[in-house]
Amino acid sequence: MSAVIPSSSAPAQGHRKPENNPAAAANAAAASFAALTARLDYLGASDVELVRRAYRFADEAHLGQLRNSGEPYITHPIAVAVQCTEWKLDAQALMAALLHDAMEDCGVTKTDLIESFGAPVAELVDGLTKLDKLQFHTREENQSESFRKMLLAMARDVRVILIKLADRTHNMRTLADMPREKWGRISAETLEIYAPIAHRLGLNQTYRELQDLSFRHLRPWRYAILSKAVTRARNRRRDLIQKVRREVETAFSETGMKVRIAGREKSLYSIYKKMDEKHLSFAQVTDIYGFRVIVPGITDCYTALGILHQLYKPVPGRFKDYIAIAKLNGYQSLHTTLVGPSGVNVEFQMRTEAMHVVAESGVAAHWLYKASDPNSPAAGRLGVKWLQSLLDIQDETRDAAEFWDHVKVDLFPDAVYVFTPRSQIMALPRGATVVDFAYAIHSNVGDHTAAAKINGEQVPLRTELKNGDVVEIIIAPVSTPNPAWLGFVRTGRARSKIRHHLKTMAQAESQALGEKLLTQALRAEGMEKLPGDEAAYFSTWDKLLRFTGSRNKSELLTDIGLGKRIATIVAKRLVTLLAERGEKPDPLLMTRERYTAHETLSQGAVTLDGTENASVQYAQCCRPVPGEKIVGYLGRGEGLVVHLADCSVAKRLKHKDAERFIHVEWADEPSRPFETGVMVTVANGKGVLARVASALAAAEADITHMDMGEEAAQEATDLRFLIAVRDSAHLETVLRALNRTTSVLLASRIKPSA
Repeated sequence: MSAVIPSSSAPAQGHRKPENNPAAAANAAAASFAALTARLDYLGASDVELVRRAYRFADEAHLGQLRNSGEPYITHPIAVAVQCTEWKLDAQALMAALLHDAMEDCGVTKTDLIESFGAPVAELVDGLTKLDKLQFHTREENQSESFRKMLLAMARDVRVILIKLADRTHNMRTLADMPREKWGRISAETLEIYAPIAHRLGLNQTYRELQDLSFRHLRPWRYAILSKAVTRARNRRRDLIQKVRREVETAFSETGMKVRIAGREKSLYSIYKKMDEKHLSFAQVTDIYGFRVIVPGITDCYTALGILHQLYKPVPGRFKDYIAIAKLNGYQSLHTTLVGPSGVNVEFQMRTEAMHVVAESGVAAHWLYKASDPNSPAAGRLGVKWLQSLLDIQDETRDAAEFWDHVKVDLFPDAVYVFTPRSQIMALPRGATVVDFAYAIHSNVGDHTAAAKINGEQVPLRTELKNGDVVEIIIAPVSTPNPAWLGFVRTGRARSKIRHHLKTMAQAESQALGEKLLTQALRAEGMEKLPGDEAAYFSTWDKLLRFTGSRNKSELLTDIGLGKRIATIVAKRLVTLLAERGEKPDPLLMTRERYTAHETLSQGAVTLDGTENASVQYAQCCRPVPGEKIVGYLGRGEGLVVHLADCSVAKRLKHKDAERFIHVEWADEPSRPFETGVMVTVANGKGVLARVASALAAAEADITHMDMGEEAAQEATDLRFLIAVRDSAHLETVLRALNRTTSVLLASRIKPSA
């Protein structure tokens, strides 16, 4: 099953060759534009001139083109713009309405429009052109529903949809000029796709008109029969309806309430649909007629309800309060059905003038209010993000949950639309990940992201987002950005925030480590502590900074922490400078520091518990774990790198660069597990890997990585695991468990070769 949305003017486009009557064509165009200018009184003079310029451009672009009716083609864009003035759309939207077919049919480029009318107008026209070109193919039965949602979710500006609906409305009004064989397809498309969009956006007047026009061309015989039946019923019940109106007006005048009462008649299509769905005859449809009671304020709505319920008896179960609980598209009214004279049911809707505008014009009410009173608080309240109407569709439509699975086409391939758990819609670049989403919400959320769920399922942080995903970020105070995130994030915001945090964090940690190392080296030279920042030591620090070439104290300490400067050399120079001030080293302190540095409880040792971040790295060649003897190497610009004491790589470094090694020790209670490498040699066979994984799980070791190599499986195969363990005792327990496992020939720790 497939559906195709044709170009916007397809129903009545039919560009015919011009007939030899240019004067008549010019007169028709001029008359049409005069009808438009008469409706632009809500715009300023400068905006009217912009609209006039757009008209001249479009008129020239469509010169020589005729519609199937024989009218100049420009009459169609003008009619679309006239419809947009009903919603009081701004000048940009009216210009786009006049130009909406220029790119599609006249060879005008987006660049031409930008140069002539600016980027906003060009974007609107481009959005309309993309909608016109959209094609959708699927075997799913709810393809029309998918279309509606996709149109709503993908268009970036609500004005694109409003202009599109105005375009379709005029095309349906002139559908009789099209070949009859096209009526069915175009009407079905309008009924299934565009009318529901108008309804979801609250454009009730347009919604009813599109439905009736589609019904008229889809089922002309039934439309004619039903139209005659309604006319007969209207004539038959005219006296009854007039009586109800008089009685209602009298009841309100007696209370002194100022109201405006308007009649409401059910549309032909809604009557037909009710008869068809509920298998009713026309005589059994009782709520064809109704009244709208427009009152001054919200409280008056409920007062009016009380007056009506005293006048006529209400039908039980037919009262609905859409004021207290408004529909998601903004609709508000009180609905009640009363038993009028002769037992005829009559529906009443109570609403304020503001509610009436929203009820008839939906999202367009934002512009209507803006035009009449730009400072009205209602203008801001009604100007909600129109994409939220997509949620209305998802809530109301049965197959809404399946929609995103069926959509195969993007109108905007460079963007993806996702939802927060609170149903707010966010637009991100195509390829954006969970981390991009977190930083789009707030930098604090991104910095503390620990895990994420998409559609309720936990996912890796590098997962790319798809249209319609509901993304939930789980944060933890201890979580910090990981340098690996820079490898997959797509947005500049996320990238800059991660880099800034890592740089700030690394500098702070390196500075703290540098201060500790310099203090330790100074104690070994017999000085108790670093000189302070008080004025007395200004000259001492100044001389030391000139000696090291550092700009300030923070930079010096950071460089020591990163291994760019040797703490012992800086400490010796500092002792010399302090001696010039008359401060002498303490021989007892010097002896104690220098000759107990090899002991475990040495005061100067750097203690490691796993909370270190950028300033401390655990060497990947030997991957030390708590409980093992370790040494610290201050790599040049790398910070502190921790190796096993018997690591062959560390031994080679010590032979070349002994002064860069410092004493490090494990904390009594490390804060996290540590990764280490394990080689497991197995006898190849069915289920071996599962048994090894089970043994690791039983020993409470987490597998963080596994490598089987690229060579073909042999009788004996080596499996390399990275596992997280608590300490060396836990590692020994894991190795014993592996060696006892069936099919395991040998399990051992991976260490660098000598």
